[in-house]
Amino acid sequence: MKDTFTDRITDRQLEIIQAAGRILTSSGISGLTIKNLAKEMQFSESAIYRHFTSKEEIIIALLEYLAEAIKTNDSKILETSISPEEKFTLLFSNLILFFDKNPHFVVAVFSDGLLEESQRINETIMKIMTIKIKHLLPIILEGQKSRLFTSSVSAEDLIHIVIGAVRLMMFKWRVSNFDFDIKTKGEQMIKSLLTLIKYK
Repeated sequence: MKDTFTDRITDRQLEIIQAAGRILTSSGISGLTIKNLAKEMQFSESAIYRHFTSKEEIIIALLEYLAEAIKTNDSKILETSISPEEKFTLLFSNLILFFDKNPHFVVAVFSDGLLEESQRINETIMKIMTIKIKHLLPIILEGQKSRLFTSSVSAEDLIHIVIGAVRLMMFKWRVSNFDFDIKTKGEQMIKSLLTLIKYK
């Protein structure tokens, strides 16, 4: 029984969302039209509509693909027996590496106007956030229990601080048109966040 997004999506649909990603990266959300997508793929517009009913459906598929990639990666990290600090580091360093290789996902999440595009898109972006929070929570709690991370701030508040900082860095990378090395900045950010949340 198929129960994951990557199981359900067809090869052609994957090609379409990858092409949509390339357009997002080069032209932004305003450049992502069915006409431009058909041109990028050397398809007819009607051929695109056979796989997706609208631009909204394509963006949602792109975000669902991202959500599943995060879920798969994070689940593997949580199953390891490494320390909470190592899990925390991997949880974010792997995410940053993924975005570095696939910047169109950053564009999809942080494009101007995208959040107003539709309630369904909003809900899918929130789903991505919820997955990250769900996987970070046991790491923070484990670190607090072992007195590695501070307990003077609640786990929920620590998560908001951490994810907020990472989101701001990603947003700055996006609006600067990817003008700095996200891997280097990301490593610095992870170290700084660990310094802030460690037990003193």
